[in-house]
Amino acid sequence: MSPIRMGRATVRAVSAAELGTRTTELSLALVSGADELDPSGVAVARRVVDKAVERSGIGGDHTVVALAGATGSGKSSLFNALVGADVATIGARRPTTSRPTAGVWGDPDASELLDWLGVAARHVVDTASGPGKGAADAVAAPTQVVGSLDGMVLLDLPDFDSRELDHRREAERVLELVDVFVWVTDPQKYADARLHDEFVSLLSQHDAVTLAVLNQSDRLTAEAAKTVTGDLAKLLVADGVADAKVLATSTVTGQGIPEFTQRLANAVAGHAASRQRLKADIIGAATRLRSGVADSEVEVAEVPRDELDASLARAAGVPIVLDAVERDYRREAFAHTGWLFARWTKGFAADPLRRLRLDRTGGRPPIPVEIEGADVRALLGRSSIPAPTVSTVSAVDLATRHFVREASYGLPVRWAQATEDAVDRGDGALTDALDRAVIGTSLRARRPVWWFVVNVLQWAFGVVALAGLIWYAVLWASAFLQLPHPETPSVGILPLPLVLVVVGVLVGIGLGILSRWWARVGARHRRTVVGKRLTESVALVTDEHILVPVDEVLARHRETREHLEAATG
Repeated sequence: MSPIRMGRATVRAVSAAELGTRTTELSLALVSGADELDPSGVAVARRVVDKAVERSGIGGDHTVVALAGATGSGKSSLFNALVGADVATIGARRPTTSRPTAGVWGDPDASELLDWLGVAARHVVDTASGPGKGAADAVAAPTQVVGSLDGMVLLDLPDFDSRELDHRREAERVLELVDVFVWVTDPQKYADARLHDEFVSLLSQHDAVTLAVLNQSDRLTAEAAKTVTGDLAKLLVADGVADAKVLATSTVTGQGIPEFTQRLANAVAGHAASRQRLKADIIGAATRLRSGVADSEVEVAEVPRDELDASLARAAGVPIVLDAVERDYRREAFAHTGWLFARWTKGFAADPLRRLRLDRTGGRPPIPVEIEGADVRALLGRSSIPAPTVSTVSAVDLATRHFVREASYGLPVRWAQATEDAVDRGDGALTDALDRAVIGTSLRARRPVWWFVVNVLQWAFGVVALAGLIWYAVLWASAFLQLPHPETPSVGILPLPLVLVVVGVLVGIGLGILSRWWARVGARHRRTVVGKRLTESVALVTDEHILVPVDEVLARHRETREHLEAATG
């Protein structure tokens, strides 16, 4: 693909595939990060994307060249010199040019392109006349131009410093759409602040398709013209136009017209100036947006979360639940290992888990996919865990803000605010999720084997005590009714029924006391086991309502940066 040569520098031509890729990347950057990027920059980028799509869809290999300048700089005279006919109106009253005028070289129809540009005044150039006619007739022997201007659409724009606001706006509108900029100035206005501040410096990204022309050079001596062109070149470099090249022209003497025409022919030859301009626009828009994203982002998985999980666990009432689990274990242990004749007192102690409306197994009906919010609470119910205190809520807010601050470290303000806004809080969803997590967690494990063993022993000693007591009852009844009865066996000096009662009661009570002590150890173990389950459940809520939303924002930030970097190349 041939390069574009406008000045001393040679610029690699842009392929349609490269332009399409850059356009797509900029568009994807807007999709992923438009809400967090500078609104004015986003608006510009969207216009650039739309322009690239529309311009690429217009058939024909035309190159649009715009002559832009201040009032009285001789744009229209230069336009007529290139066209070879007096097409643009030249008058004494200013401003003269109110609407753009187009000169079209070559056979391909440029109507669709001119309609898109919004240019109604059109003139098809007679290529048989060639450049150098009309206002350039003063040139005795015009230099032969290498190449052709076929495919060029030359626009004579309204004056950008016109007293008519509509004229200035029309010039600015068309300048956003053209492919090659030719800044026409004169010895009196070459340092005009509006030229440099409002046009050249803002479009400095397009130096590959920008040319400055110092017109009316016939008013200067050769030495003065050299000095002025040198000063203008320095001003353009200060505006950001790299390797600025200034041509001195005169439509009166024809000076510089052939060289200017040759440079236009160079730009038209590759038929790639439009893609070069669009590429420069995309790079400019992407570069502007790139300042709104950081060079990297924090990995959410690496941000310390212990304080956040702990504060959410307290807000979910995990310490209260664990106390209830510990009491429930001891209560159930007493029901299975306590003295057989004292177990009935269990009924006087309230079930600590049921008081909190918690199911020991964590079993709940499956949640239909199509319901949420209040319907979920209606299906599962709510626990009776006391609401978190004000200090607990404040601790959660503080821990959440600290986590978000760490996760968004180094991000621009808009992105940092987006990460904070992404965290789910303030509408009760987090509280409900924590409550559902506790409700859905199993609070009981398999019954310990030692419960079964002790229970069997308690029943055995209970039966022994009961047998001794019944034996005593039979002996008392026989004695009361004066019935004959066999001799009562004894153990030493103690009758066997008494031994059975004493052994059954004392051993049963002792075993119950020992089991009660061991149950405290088991309760602490059960608390640890259930505590890990609840911690995992709360961690899942933390992931869903805090970590995942924050990570999604950071992922969008990363995608936006990558797309913008791809767009800028």
